[in-house]
Amino acid sequence: MGHVDTCLGILRGDVKGIPLAERAIDEYCDATPAPARRSGLRFLQQDVLDQRKAVLGDHRTFADAVNAYIEKKLAAE
Repeated sequence: MGHVDTCLGILRGDVKGIPLAERAIDEYCDATPAPARRSGLRFLQQDVLDQRKAVLGDHRTFADAVNAYIEKKLAAE
């Protein structure tokens, strides 16, 4: 699960890092075979939503932005 772990680490990082988070999600999608991509994105999304429940302010806004980007990627799958 190397690609997922790398992506999760970035998604839990700096709240100003939305471009970095988007790039990590894109790289995850590029490195993951199509049949596994959707379930992997859902796994990442669940972690983002779980983290969102535990934070306030900028961190919550960051989680919302990352979640919206994951939703956009899921819609394109």
